[in-house]
Amino acid sequence: MTEEMQNIEMNDKETPDTETPDARSQDSEQQHARMQFLDNAKKLHEWCFVADGHNDLLPRVLFKRAKGRTKVIEQDYLPLFREARVNLVVSSLFIGDEYLPEMALRRALGCISALRAEMEESPGLFSLCRTTAEIEAANERGELAILLSFEGLEPIGNDLSLLGIFHELGVRGVGIAWSRRNYAADGCFFSPVREGRKGGLTEFGVRVLEEALRLGMYLDISHLNDEGVEDVFSLFDVPVTASHSNCRAVTPVMRNLTDEQTARIAARGGVQGLNVCSAFAGNPDEKQVDEKDLADHADHIVRTAGPGVPVFGFDFCDEFRDFSGPGPHRYYDCIRGYPKSFGLTAELLSRGYPSDQIAGIIGGNLLRFLKSTIG
Repeated sequence: MTEEMQNIEMNDKETPDTETPDARSQDSEQQHARMQFLDNAKKLHEWCFVADGHNDLLPRVLFKRAKGRTKVIEQDYLPLFREARVNLVVSSLFIGDEYLPEMALRRALGCISALRAEMEESPGLFSLCRTTAEIEAANERGELAILLSFEGLEPIGNDLSLLGIFHELGVRGVGIAWSRRNYAADGCFFSPVREGRKGGLTEFGVRVLEEALRLGMYLDISHLNDEGVEDVFSLFDVPVTASHSNCRAVTPVMRNLTDEQTARIAARGGVQGLNVCSAFAGNPDEKQVDEKDLADHADHIVRTAGPGVPVFGFDFCDEFRDFSGPGPHRYYDCIRGYPKSFGLTAELLSRGYPSDQIAGIIGGNLLRFLKSTIG
């Protein structure tokens, strides 16, 4: 633990007692405590490695570039990353339903092409990284590191040879499925639907994951159904991530993980990403979901599997949600963008997490996982 982090813990322990008979004084003391936690959270983000394990960055960039925009990352997203002191973003190659099945390959290649164009237009600001050494080197240069991951294997269809091509292009994460079926596996739905018999990993899916591990890619089980998750654990004794999945025991939806799944991730040295989606973090039918609800998931992961498991896996989606219709809306980001992520860190500080554990949650745990998988 650095001297600066020790000072943060001293400051937090010195937060004044809010027990006072005067209500106005009590409110003032509580406000002061909240501001102290927030100030210390900002210091931690400044001093520590900060990473988001899941962001649909490149699909958004591709969408905007198709409308004639350039320098999208520099103008629309980099200021937000910098404000939150983010060092690494894992961008998905998510493919919307409207592009399936014929356009999946083209859209994924379009995302990568868009990143290459953006790097040429904004030199020295962000880099495509393939290893943790490249991530650290980019950060040393003052650049944002960007890592690429599938979010569903639709781009390779049923052609295993395409996996190696994407690896050559820089893709390192294998999100096996989104919430639908592909040639490799079945995804889980956000809420119950009328469906037939569920499947796990297909024969092709097993071969894809074997090849992914041979190439030095990591496995991501978010969006995979329970049958597929069980197959991954049964067939592959490797560290895995659930890049953006909360806890089913706290918020009972299929997109979240069971305690057993979380424990098995921990036993393999894996990580689990805290997802800001309101319907996965709390019950938006009962209350406004916020960072306190997301911190409840962090608490549950730590109690279930230890402090080395939770990471940021925000999956911010409000930018492309339509809130124009009558509410209430069930799906929204319970943390409103990267600059508000300090609030989650402050909430963890207020709950007594030591600074070294928070340093792991905001980035260190994910970096450790990447070193053990992609090198």
